[in-house]
Amino acid sequence: MSKEHHYKATIEWTGNKGTGTSGYRNYERSHTIQIENKIPVEGSSDPAFRGDKTKHNPEDLFLSSLSSCHMLWYLHFCSEEGIIVTAYLDEATGIMAETADGSGQFTSVTLHPVVTVAEESMVEKARELHHKAGQFCFIARSVNFPVKHIPSVLVK
Repeated sequence: MSKEHHYKATIEWTGNKGTGTSGYRNYERSHTIQIENKIPVEGSSDPAFRGDKTKHNPEDLFLSSLSSCHMLWYLHFCSEEGIIVTAYLDEATGIMAETADGSGQFTSVTLHPVVTVAEESMVEKARELHHKAGQFCFIARSVNFPVKHIPSVLVK
């Protein structure tokens, strides 16, 4: 049986400095991302595109979505397999290639999860489960490039 899950986000541009988009340099890229019952996220564009470096940009959020989706599936599979994870940290990286006309796309994302498990006997299976998490991650399955994993597993 197939299920559908529906999501809703409200994005409001907050960067009108009084003259709207009357010129490329006359407006801010600031906006607010609101999801019902959740804390608003202050967003902007990447500083390379005249954005506010102190706010989240779509590229940061995209990379974060891939990383957190992988982590959540990974923790799920570890719990099913009896692998006790005591810590998880990922320093994800991504590359977006911009074309001459200003458009672009992500060409690669690499996750670098450092996982700590409770016992040495869990290390091998803990490494293997990253592959399964990558196959199940909703976000990774939705992109048109492979998401690479370079995991490390430590023992507490």
